[in-house]
Amino acid sequence: QVQLVDSGGGLVQPEGSLRLSCVASRSINGIYVMGWYRQTPDNERELVAVKISGGGSTTYADFAKGRFTISRDNAKNTMYLQMNNLKPEDTAVYYCNVRYGPVNIWGQGTQVTVSS
Repeated sequence: QVQLVDSGGGLVQPEGSLRLSCVASRSINGIYVMGWYRQTPDNERELVAVKISGGGSTTYADFAKGRFTISRDNAKNTMYLQMNNLKPEDTAVYYCNVRYGPVNIWGQGTQVTVSS
């Protein structure tokens, strides 16, 4: 089973940037969906961005459009979430996710805190 390790969170000032990374333990063959989600203590986990492999479509949550970019580097088995113009309301634990067939895998989460 593939394992995911996400990283890159931290404390950043408003309007700052962070790049989150998610490394998979091995490559995944075939079509899969990769994505980033986030969760605060008082809310359910919510979608940030998802992308279908093989040149498939990309979907962003409204709050992420124009500020966040999901990407991947197949050679490194890594996907990224570039986050720009961060706002205090972006503070959350961010989780990477990969789904293929019946398999649904989560990273352990990385804390992003946006505060001055």
